[in-house]
Amino acid sequence: MSIQLISISHKTADLNIRSCFALDRETQIEYLKETISLGYIEECALLSTCNRLEVYLYGPDENQREIFSEAERVLLRRITFPAGIDGAEYLRFYEGEKAERHLFFVAAGLDSMVIGEDQILGQVKEAQQQARNAGTMGTFLDTCFRYAVTAAKKVKTETALSRTSVSTATIAVKAAREYLGDLKEKNVLLLGASGKIGNSIFKNLLSEGETHVYMTTRQHCHGGTGRRYLELPYGERYEWLDQMDVIISATSSPHYTMTLEKVKKALITEKRRVFVDLAVPPDIDKRVRELSNTGYYNMDDFARVADENNRKKEKEAAAAVDILEDYRVQFKKWMIFQKSFGAVQLMKEKICRQAENKGMDKAVSHFFFALKESLDPEQLEIFMEALKKVEGSYEEN
Repeated sequence: MSIQLISISHKTADLNIRSCFALDRETQIEYLKETISLGYIEECALLSTCNRLEVYLYGPDENQREIFSEAERVLLRRITFPAGIDGAEYLRFYEGEKAERHLFFVAAGLDSMVIGEDQILGQVKEAQQQARNAGTMGTFLDTCFRYAVTAAKKVKTETALSRTSVSTATIAVKAAREYLGDLKEKNVLLLGASGKIGNSIFKNLLSEGETHVYMTTRQHCHGGTGRRYLELPYGERYEWLDQMDVIISATSSPHYTMTLEKVKKALITEKRRVFVDLAVPPDIDKRVRELSNTGYYNMDDFARVADENNRKKEKEAAAAVDILEDYRVQFKKWMIFQKSFGAVQLMKEKICRQAENKGMDKAVSHFFFALKESLDPEQLEIFMEALKKVEGSYEEN
């Protein structure tokens, strides 16, 4: 029995392909339940973010080929790809320690486009809770997620990996600033301010100084109107568009929040503008970049800025790896012992019964004799080396 993983991320696929794998919450839960219903997959969790979709599985090693094949089939059946695209080509498969290590790296932000970003840890915890609620999370996956989350928290407190303020939100604001030269006195339209990324962008925009923020939300979440921001009904977004210098969209809508045709109709004033799309699938029709004096950025365009940030964090990332590996090894030990718990309990009961009948000395001697007779020389040598380590740290009560 081992943990297995199917993954697609910003490292293996561009935005167009990742958009195909953006499953809504209902579809995610349906996938979890159908995957478990296959029979030989005992546990299943699904992590979905703007830059990745990952399926974590737990099942028998001897069924690994079937587990990967069936879990992949159930996943791809729910996705529609453009003509000529084979979605399976972009999937990566991991098992055992590689799958465990990958989850630990993801939780700590080491596998993110922006190394050390904070949002992913919350998303990992949400994936864990979603699988619990769906009834597809069992003891082994749940414990692996718990160790990964604990390790990630320690990375954040004991390294400087997350102490710099670089995130997807800050990169988005930086891209707009670089395109326009300055955000002072600029009007910014923010779509999706009630979401986590949108809320983070909102805070970053307010820290810019004299920037005027216009937010469209489907529910009032910032109190309506402030000195430097104004909430607008989502349905009026095009009516305000001509006044805007920056348009940032970060919603979970399955459809465009900004279409080329309506943007062209709404824009009257000739001036320099920039559209920033942080959604997967995209919120903004990328053809807006064809308009004069118009910039456009999406998630894939942020790689350059992210690479600069990531190079600065190489030293802290190395320290984080040591912490993560320590916790992963702890999990592995727990897993090995948990899977062998029944055998350990049975042996303990046998030794105790022999101790009652023949005395502890004879019971222990019989145990070691049975070991000597049952193990081959290499196994026996490994056991004896382990025994020496235990003896050195074992204290009698």
